[in-house]
Amino acid sequence: MDRFVGQARLEWWANHATCLEEYGIDISVTVDAVGTWRATGRHADALDTTQREGWDFLMETDPHFSVMFPGEHNDGILVRVFEAEDGTLTLVEAPSRDGSVNITFDLP
Repeated sequence: MDRFVGQARLEWWANHATCLEEYGIDISVTVDAVGTWRATGRHADALDTTQREGWDFLMETDPHFSVMFPGEHNDGILVRVFEAEDGTLTLVEAPSRDGSVNITFDLP
């Protein structure tokens, strides 16, 4: 995959059995010639007040989410999410649950 532009889902897991929240995102992922991943996105739909409070709480608690792509049936890719003031989301690699790294998100 050199580029993926579409929708994905961010899931926030309290533990291996409990997903507390899911957020649809529009995402753009690119891979350069040396295999470095870059990913940015935005919430697919504007968050209402309750959703925004939940999002802010989860981001303050632990900004690590699993990103799930359409058609994938696995645990997703563990990423750390950063949100800019304009609402842009930046996804950065995070160690997987077993301590290894799945892929690299290296964003400017």
